[in-house]
Amino acid sequence: MVAGGDGPHPGIGVPVPGGGRPLIITEDPLLLDDLLRLCAAAGVEPHVHHAVPEQSGAGGDGGGGSAPGAGWESAPLILVGDDAARHARGAPRRDGVFLVGRDLDDPHVWQRALEIGAEEVLTLPDAESRLVDRIADVVEGAGMPALAVGVIGGSGGAGASTLACALALRAARAGERTILIDGDPLGGGMDVLLGGEAAEGLRWPDFAGSRGRVGAGALAESLPELHALRVLSWDRGDRVVVPPAAMRSVVAAARRRGGVVVVDLPRRVDEAVAEVLAQLDLVLMVVHGELRAVAAAGRVAAGVRMAARDVRVVVRGRVPGGLDAEAVAALLGAPLAGEVPVEVGLPGRVAEGEPPGSHGRGPLARFCDGFWQRALGSAQGVVTA
Repeated sequence: MVAGGDGPHPGIGVPVPGGGRPLIITEDPLLLDDLLRLCAAAGVEPHVHHAVPEQSGAGGDGGGGSAPGAGWESAPLILVGDDAARHARGAPRRDGVFLVGRDLDDPHVWQRALEIGAEEVLTLPDAESRLVDRIADVVEGAGMPALAVGVIGGSGGAGASTLACALALRAARAGERTILIDGDPLGGGMDVLLGGEAAEGLRWPDFAGSRGRVGAGALAESLPELHALRVLSWDRGDRVVVPPAAMRSVVAAARRRGGVVVVDLPRRVDEAVAEVLAQLDLVLMVVHGELRAVAAAGRVAAGVRMAARDVRVVVRGRVPGGLDAEAVAALLGAPLAGEVPVEVGLPGRVAEGEPPGSHGRGPLARFCDGFWQRALGSAQGVVTA
């Protein structure tokens, strides 16, 4: 619940610009211990005051003289203990101020929040995970989340992995910060498709034990970099299962990094895949223009729609005597995202180590370039029909 202030506020989960160290204002030693623990979980050491720095003249972290960035107006995030709200009543109104307490039943807490212009009242311990996320957003300097696009085959051999790889490659070549995630443990490996199976970096099994929040910057830096994009793929081992919680944490971290995230999805939607689908802005289903392929795609689409917010059809190639693209989309009851003609010579070039989408004048690259122009050109980050 928003407690006060004029106009829109960033709120929980939406970053306050600037990055840096949060400011804690409290005289309660137990509350301070809790807030210091949550800051440590987010990977940051905060500034601590007993009152608003500019008003009290108190030093940062309890010492004499204010530390750089420790002021009320310069701190990226301010956590005011309910016990110290009176000290902040005369402070200038600003975004990124939260009143933190423990008594959920206190009838006067919202009045105190209004008096200091707090965006929200956070009650511990219930709001601990949200508060850690908010602090970590400040540490990472998180901005606009990535546009996240999933690609799934309506049937076997539809070319979903090829399209996912090409989309990621074209986004990276257009200057977008790009992460390509291989969500299909039984596929051939996106790193192999990019010619980087021997590249150094972490793979999915290394993240299988992840719980809670994964750092966005640390994730990207740990992954192999191939063709100007980061790739999270599978290793050559036997592990083919990553727990849903780990899937959720890793994809969320990739999105917080901004830019573009492309996910190659398996056709079977289990709990882990559902966690990924829930975080995607758009799912492209690749379908051959043939009746049996459309029938198979209908079954896949039914599972995907249970978790995905937007599913669209990409028709791959034309089959003699088959269905045209509009008919395929109509049968599946989904908008048509476009048609990708068969690209002569593509399998041979891929076999020689040239990733899909590298040939800038080919139909696959042209489709991807047009897709990103529409998607990234939208102010809302949603592909227009």
